[in-house]
Amino acid sequence: MGECTSLAKCPFFNDVMQDMPSTAERLKKKYCFVDPSTCARYMVSEALGSDKVPKTLFPNQIERAQEVIAAG
Repeated sequence: MGECTSLAKCPFFNDVMQDMPSTAERLKKKYCFVDPSTCARYMVSEALGSDKVPKTLFPNQIERAQEVIAAG
């Protein structure tokens, strides 16, 4: 799939994780650079729109993403 097209403007990495650069880089490597479709934030954004992605949703919170999507 390649790099996530939302990475440059992702509020999670630009706001929430700005003070944790090493953790942010580890998460980016796993979820943003290889296969964004495995990212909980990407899942919600694709299903409902980027404005529906909770600011504090971590990329690995798949179950929470599914709940957000189900609630619509």
